[in-house]
Amino acid sequence: MIKIKRIYEMPEEKDGFRILVDRLWPRGISKQKAHVDLWLKEIAPSDKLRKWFSHDPKKWSNFKSKYIKELENNPLLQRIKQLEKENKVLTLLYSTKDSEHNNVVVLYEILNH
Repeated sequence: MIKIKRIYEMPEEKDGFRILVDRLWPRGISKQKAHVDLWLKEIAPSDKLRKWFSHDPKKWSNFKSKYIKELENNPLLQRIKQLEKENKVLTLLYSTKDSEHNNVVVLYEILNH
């Protein structure tokens, strides 16, 4: 089972194995308080794509298709699937305030497809 959660929410035991999927470390949270088991910054959108998107909902469709293209040959997708098998429950962590227009939504869709 894969879940998604904002990193600023309190960690819970039911989160299982916690993976941060942002390229940059979230502001204002220490590594100790974050309770991150693994930081896969290489699964996040490229710097170029991230900066272009800039969390603009008007660019969402284009961002989504460009990010999917970036993920096509990313071996970390298989690593996440393997971690899911090993841990039963994974929580993908993200930092942005917009819970509908961010890379974790795309990643979640791909992993559950």
